[in-house]
Amino acid sequence: MKLTFNERTPVIRPWSVRAHRVIQSPDELLTMRPAFRRSLCDELDVATLNGRICPVTFEDGSAGIFVLSDYCHDDQTLALLELLQNRGFRLNEPSLFVLTPALMVSIDRMLTSTQRDGSGSQRASVSEDSAHSSAFNDMVAWGLAHGASDIHLNVQRTRVQSSVYFTIAGRYVCPERYRQIPTATLLEMLAVAWMGVQGGNGAVFDPMIEQQGRLGLWLDDRYVMLRWASLATDAGPSVCLRVLVTDQDSLTPDLHALGYLNSQVQALHRARSQAGGAVILAGVVGSGKSTTIATLMREIPSDRKVITLEDPAEYLIPNALQNTICRTLDESDGESFDTKLKTIKRSAMNDLLIGEIRDTAGGRAFMDLAGCGVNLYTTVHAGSALLISDRLASSFIGVARDLLSTPGILKLLVYQCLIARLCVHCAQDVRQVIHLGRWICANGIARDIRWFKQWLQTIETHLGVSAEGFRFRNETGCQQCQSSPVSSLNGTYGRTVVAEMIEPVAEPDFLDGLKRQDGLWLYDWFHSRACTTLSDSDMTGKTAMQVAVYKMSQGLVDPRQVESRFGIFQSVMYRNRPRV
Repeated sequence: MKLTFNERTPVIRPWSVRAHRVIQSPDELLTMRPAFRRSLCDELDVATLNGRICPVTFEDGSAGIFVLSDYCHDDQTLALLELLQNRGFRLNEPSLFVLTPALMVSIDRMLTSTQRDGSGSQRASVSEDSAHSSAFNDMVAWGLAHGASDIHLNVQRTRVQSSVYFTIAGRYVCPERYRQIPTATLLEMLAVAWMGVQGGNGAVFDPMIEQQGRLGLWLDDRYVMLRWASLATDAGPSVCLRVLVTDQDSLTPDLHALGYLNSQVQALHRARSQAGGAVILAGVVGSGKSTTIATLMREIPSDRKVITLEDPAEYLIPNALQNTICRTLDESDGESFDTKLKTIKRSAMNDLLIGEIRDTAGGRAFMDLAGCGVNLYTTVHAGSALLISDRLASSFIGVARDLLSTPGILKLLVYQCLIARLCVHCAQDVRQVIHLGRWICANGIARDIRWFKQWLQTIETHLGVSAEGFRFRNETGCQQCQSSPVSSLNGTYGRTVVAEMIEPVAEPDFLDGLKRQDGLWLYDWFHSRACTTLSDSDMTGKTAMQVAVYKMSQGLVDPRQVESRFGIFQSVMYRNRPRV
């Protein structure tokens, strides 16, 4: 019988170049030849390695090892290969099969289901739970390594396979390795992970109801907090995990690095230095509100007492006494929040952060604290700086309009969104685009160069900015910007803040319109405020779109990104013209 290469030189062959095969999908696993037959964990007494390393035999009598990628070149795997040879097993070529954590878990279940004790009952599931936990941790670690802000586990109960999506740079994407996960495996992963959730409603994970809580994990000496929120959809539970890294104080750079321009930074600093009143940041989910407000508060002098109430604490703020208030979905949950506030009021603080105002409990806290001389910082979900007051006065929150229109209560209103920042190494100018001879507009439609030139001329004519400074995303990217697994991010490098502000102390007309509840008048006032030209770096009085146009004129963001976020230029140009 002809010997394999491993049998001829089992030890001399360098470990770092040992052949292995990567298996990424269940279909690929089921169609592999020779097919695997049974596990050798019990026979070799290595059951403690379940979920990481699993020796198996195949239909042709050969043996091999299913292994996670982190253990492919591990000493334990090498020792197990040598053990297989010493026990007389013929090694398959290749002898190593690298599986994703989800596939490894499904392998454990498939093998375990065929190995029952004498009474017919299934073996204990301790090692299986460990495998599920390992797969869950690997998924979170992958998201953390690729800059994901959220992880979405979408269970499809009517399908054999389900998927996991990640929010990366604002995009909702599904990597190939997480596109096909056995639905039963994903449900078991969630059930095991829920056991570590703190402050959750329910002792066990229930796919039929909404549940929320927080889950702390240690991943490679890095502590990660996950904010768990599950939605019971018709197809099955969808669990969204917000990724919060709380152990590093370098997560939020200064305000300029986030994308705020000089005039905006000065307004934020003025508001922070003024005694009393509220600084409120607004935006949609994932717009970086918490990052900005934590960055602003980090620069508070150490001789001021700072306290935070968050759900949970997202960023480390030096010199702050941070408190995590775990809020559930129970309507009576506001009692714990109110109790904490009563204690806080007696703590003689100078500055207070309420992580988010989203309900009547937060509204009561705002009314109680905004006028008592404390510097209040908070966030809300709103679509513009102008809509912040409407959001606070809504029936969901219930802050009185008379209070909001009182001078000194609202100190600074900020709305921000995030736009992909172009890679400075490979961004293309107008001439390069014309040379390529093709153009994809903001709607994803292929256009000819004639259309492209007319589009640029329209922008220049109506907005008064020169197209010479425009830059566009290079779809192929370069070595500096191809680290993301999302191909649509090629040619970009991170995101930049685009923000608009209302400073009531300097704009008393706003408070007058707010008191009169004249929404139409406020809309006209907001879009007719005096401001400099769109190519000027002074952002005073400018809308978020006007700020985006300035960054577009400087070659920092792709004009198509501005259109995608704020609408086609032709439809919004009139209201966004500069007014002096």
